[in-house]
Amino acid sequence: MPHDRARPRPVRPAATARSAVFLAAGVLALPALAGCGSGDESSAPTAAQDIAPAARDTVADGGTVTWAVDALPETFNSFQSDADQVTGRVTGAVLPSMFRLDDKGRPERNADFLESAEVVEREPQQVVLYKLNQQAVWSDGREIGADDFAAQWRALSGKDSAYWTARNAGYDRIAKIERGANNLEVRVTFDKPYADWRSLFSPLYPKGAMGTPDAFNDGARGKLKVTAGPFALKDVDRGAGEVTLQRSARWWGSPAKADKLVLRSVPRDQRAAALAAGKVDIADVDADEAGRIALAARDKGGQGSLTHGPGARLTPAGALRSWALANGSDEEAAETEQLARAKSRKAVRRYAEEQAGLRGYVVRKSLEPAYTQLALNGSAGPLADDRVRRAVARALDRDKLAETVLKPLGLPAEPVGSHLALAGQEAYADNSGALGDQDTAEARALLADAGWTPGALTEKKGKKTKDGGGGGGGDEEETAGGEAGTENSEDTSGSESSSSSESGADDGTYIVGEDDPKPGAARLKPAEAGTGTRREADKEQKKDPGGKPKTKAETKKQAQGGAPGAYAPKGTAAPKSGKSAKGAAAGPLAKDGKALTLRFVLPSGAGSESLRAVADRISGMLQRIGVRTEIAKVADESYFKDHIASGQYDLALYSWPASAFPATDARPIFAKPVPAADGSLNVEQNYTRVGTDHIDQLFDQALAELDESESRSLVKKADARIWAAAGSIPLYQRPQLVATRTNLANAGAFGFQTPIYQDMGFLKPGAKASKQPKPE
Repeated sequence: MPHDRARPRPVRPAATARSAVFLAAGVLALPALAGCGSGDESSAPTAAQDIAPAARDTVADGGTVTWAVDALPETFNSFQSDADQVTGRVTGAVLPSMFRLDDKGRPERNADFLESAEVVEREPQQVVLYKLNQQAVWSDGREIGADDFAAQWRALSGKDSAYWTARNAGYDRIAKIERGANNLEVRVTFDKPYADWRSLFSPLYPKGAMGTPDAFNDGARGKLKVTAGPFALKDVDRGAGEVTLQRSARWWGSPAKADKLVLRSVPRDQRAAALAAGKVDIADVDADEAGRIALAARDKGGQGSLTHGPGARLTPAGALRSWALANGSDEEAAETEQLARAKSRKAVRRYAEEQAGLRGYVVRKSLEPAYTQLALNGSAGPLADDRVRRAVARALDRDKLAETVLKPLGLPAEPVGSHLALAGQEAYADNSGALGDQDTAEARALLADAGWTPGALTEKKGKKTKDGGGGGGGDEEETAGGEAGTENSEDTSGSESSSSSESGADDGTYIVGEDDPKPGAARLKPAEAGTGTRREADKEQKKDPGGKPKTKAETKKQAQGGAPGAYAPKGTAAPKSGKSAKGAAAGPLAKDGKALTLRFVLPSGAGSESLRAVADRISGMLQRIGVRTEIAKVADESYFKDHIASGQYDLALYSWPASAFPATDARPIFAKPVPAADGSLNVEQNYTRVGTDHIDQLFDQALAELDESESRSLVKKADARIWAAAGSIPLYQRPQLVATRTNLANAGAFGFQTPIYQDMGFLKPGAKASKQPKPE
């Protein structure tokens, strides 16, 4: 979604030697910690998909479905580093996949290609036997078979560096691939046990696209000559910004309802205009565009001028004043006003025309299979101390942060309880209890234990650092040990940074928590009490996801909020502020003469308003425990490369997609950084630089455990330890808003599910879509 496009693409890792050991600061020693979820928490997604489901016999044959995308894909090879979501959309429609995801994010056998797949041997080696659909053929008439599996394995095994692969996880564990009883049976033998074997060969490319380095590196980038799916790749017109997929004559399954599926490049800021003009049938939209579509539906059949849009706020007094200026004796003022009135009339007319065009659309709403997190860079500075990271985490009211984004959209505002799965998936359990619920007093006590206390600290307000770092905007000195807030301190005081930095700040930054807000900074609604109420789940005895009952000692720790270390040592008091425990700390905290200020880096683009609103609320919550935040807005194009990936931040917000195979896909995201041969730090995709050996061990064990229940239990235990390390704090599942034509069926906000492209199409006249089932 535009509000939060800051989302790196997870890359399944190459096999790398990890002989060196890097002892990160704040490594946790939590040998007894297990997952903290209870019961079957994976029963249903938080929000159901919304795709206007319809039986195939109610969908008309023919027509073209045009789907807006941000840009055309750079490559059609899913295993290259620049493959993106649109690459996956194309390959999902034109290539085989052995497994696809259902509406709960769980892998299911794709019966169009696979009759069965199972582990037939475990000792001495794991062997998986695939039995392919006897009708499955490539578009050139050749049977899909063992040769295709073997070619893809050789390309992705990591043994031949001539293949420019972005990922080879799983393929590097294969020992050999051979035919079974016939070419439709494929036996895959593994060197090492691999729990996520269902992740392999989806998509499956023909052997011609994988057989040589040249074919892999260049041939499959711009074209796919041979395909096997309900659609075939017909044309790529980069000048027009279109990729055209055409119904495949060789497809043996249920034929595609639409004649063509066109992926059209439409920039985000042009989506509303493209929809209004009827240029696309389906498009991801942001909250503002969704609101316009809702207003268009409300106004359908209405008479008179619109009560929203350009000119809608013009009062009778304002209209009279404008008329007087336009017809007054001051010729220069009259000409200026007449031009402004003409421009306004044109904008009103254009808006009304667009609103009329938007009446043919509806917004499908669900939650994306991805979550937004607060990342805490633990490589240096105050956040290298795990007590400070835990204090930051425990200052957050994640319920309120989720509500900030999701409640206005009418979506369930539930905080995410896992780093490794989302509600509905089998590996999901709410393990946030390993860190503990929001507790302002406990957060202050953790900071006190780490040596951060209120005190006299004199510093220059005008100090600047590279990339906008530094203090506030003045030249004079101030004592930063005074009152930073009171019981009525703003929960959203971070918004001051947004207002002031946009209204003339010379360095693009502002420190939230300074005693004197910048001129013009907006004062918002006072925050609620910071102590918060413990969740009932934190007060109850919880069961280990692995099925073992907790000991009395473990139960006591869990009732306290989670892991040892999530609380300050017994007897450590929160700094006295002279205020209620619900108020702010007595001033900015300091240690060794330096204030506790964290640099909060955010994208500055127009599509990130909601992300910045969440950051504002976080800044207000941190101010209440004496932590100041220095907001730095940076260009969208440099946000990841120059700040997140390079570690130039203290706090940041970005998203990770959920995976059906967390043991494989999430490991590089949370792997402990290790020194590389050149002396640099290899962080893989762990941009927080926070990890432990034990987390890595749990991932490795889960990856090699063929008992699915035990593997999931290990994943849940790894997640509990990730929570306790406090490098990444999941906040909320991202909203998914999709505009579709009112008569477009089996398309929209898919949620977890892999789209079934052959079922997408337009309803027959008089036909209606079925009601969308609600989450169980």
